[in-house]
Amino acid sequence: MTGNIVGNWRIGLVAAVLLLLVGCGGGEDGLTRVQQGNLDGVLHFGNGTEPEGLDPHIVTGVPENRIVSALFEGLVTKNPETLEVEPGVAETWEISEDGTLYTFHLRDNARWTNGDPVTAVDFHWSWNRILEPELGAQYNYNLFPVVNAEEYANGTIEDFSQVGVTVLDDYTLQVQLKTPTPYFLQLLDHYSTFPVHRPTIEAYGTMSDRLSPWARAGNMVSNGAFDLTEWQINSHIRVEKNDTYWDADEIDLNAIVFYPTENLVTEDRMFRDGQLHRTQEIVLDRIPVYRAERPEIVHIEPWLGTYFYMFNTTKPPFDDVRVRKALAMSIDRNLLDESVMQGIVEPAYALVPPGTLGYQPPKTFEQSADRARELLAEAGYPNGEGFPEFEILYNTQESHRRMAVAIQQMWASELNIMVTLVNQEWKVYLENQDNLNYDISRRGWIGDYVDPNTFLDMYVTDGGNNKTGFSDPRYDEIILREAPATLDRDARYELYREAETILMEAMPILPVYTYTTKHLIDPSVKGMPVNIMDHVNYKYIWLDPDA
Repeated sequence: MTGNIVGNWRIGLVAAVLLLLVGCGGGEDGLTRVQQGNLDGVLHFGNGTEPEGLDPHIVTGVPENRIVSALFEGLVTKNPETLEVEPGVAETWEISEDGTLYTFHLRDNARWTNGDPVTAVDFHWSWNRILEPELGAQYNYNLFPVVNAEEYANGTIEDFSQVGVTVLDDYTLQVQLKTPTPYFLQLLDHYSTFPVHRPTIEAYGTMSDRLSPWARAGNMVSNGAFDLTEWQINSHIRVEKNDTYWDADEIDLNAIVFYPTENLVTEDRMFRDGQLHRTQEIVLDRIPVYRAERPEIVHIEPWLGTYFYMFNTTKPPFDDVRVRKALAMSIDRNLLDESVMQGIVEPAYALVPPGTLGYQPPKTFEQSADRARELLAEAGYPNGEGFPEFEILYNTQESHRRMAVAIQQMWASELNIMVTLVNQEWKVYLENQDNLNYDISRRGWIGDYVDPNTFLDMYVTDGGNNKTGFSDPRYDEIILREAPATLDRDARYELYREAETILMEAMPILPVYTYTTKHLIDPSVKGMPVNIMDHVNYKYIWLDPDA
């Protein structure tokens, strides 16, 4: 799952002004927004950037995930404490002895916000939609373990009845996998597999219409614990408790308000002024201050994610692996951690974070400015001579700007090459990545489930999240066919290490560090435990006015 971006200075200025205006509001009798929220059961949530949209089959980012997960629910959900799969719309399920046939029994009291029942037909139609080639869903590969799902998504098969998804009756869904997939249930608590309401989508367009207004306030029909009631662009999104939700009696929150807080200084001020219960980030320079003065509000923990740059491998000079390796080897990651990240992250030399369910990634290179200069000379650029100026695309968060500036200086100092820093508005940024209209681009990836595959399956040929031009047939064979069919975990991990070695030897990405989550959380927030996925399950959250 990507965690990206914001826009140019004009949009940033407008957003900051709006946030300041919104942030001035308080509760009754001079209470702050947080104090009033504690009394009313309203959680105020800093959410990073303005979401690209709220269609669960189209969006790809962390900010979108936070909201979509409140509005929709899949067959299963995730416990925030243990990260174990829990029943969602599916009350129970059975798995065949060979691990390839899943039978889900849906609740007969699950409802859409308009009162319609949520049925197996809804999931069948929704999975048809995300696999529809014309929709172009970037996360469609989450369903590729299903028989013929990949073939349907690629247009090889045109009849969806040949895909291994069968409605046995209104409340029974059967799913046939190609091979045993140990993490398949975890895939089903990802928003890309959530159901959508067919009559609503068809009222505003077609199944494959990406620009439909169905996912806006006033139009949306959803099936999650909360209902979309308000969306003011660059101000806030409000969701309110959904009384038709099957487990509504157990939901303590009455509403959640999500704020776009890409300006971290503004977000920090909002938290200190009692306008936010939780921030998306912490201003790096303030971490030592908060740790010294208010350690109880500081939550910095390991996160299942990697911060990296990606190369456009179709564009000279980045089509030369020697250039890519030179750029990667010339970076002092320990210095970046100390000087930019306040010593809170771990340097990364591969895509998958070390220790992901016991997996240890290969280390195919080390920092070596001397070797980097040799590789650059071999590529035809001795001492950087003749190397064309290029651009780093990054989002306008201060920590990303600092990182880009530090790397810019390292490349100038060690390799004698010049780079320009560029930021773009969120949707333009994503579009340019999709179209390979960049030189080098900052990117982050947060695991969608706890398995190395959640990182490695990004880089299969023409994968929806492979935005580098990288392609390798052996890599595809391992990730798409051999590893999923391997039941022994150690043997599967050996295959993953082989695949990741191929990836890192080709170097379409430049890993920088393993993420940590960095939040300020008001002590009144309960039921939001820290976990390596930074997963929030709003069903468990309650607010304590006496905290």
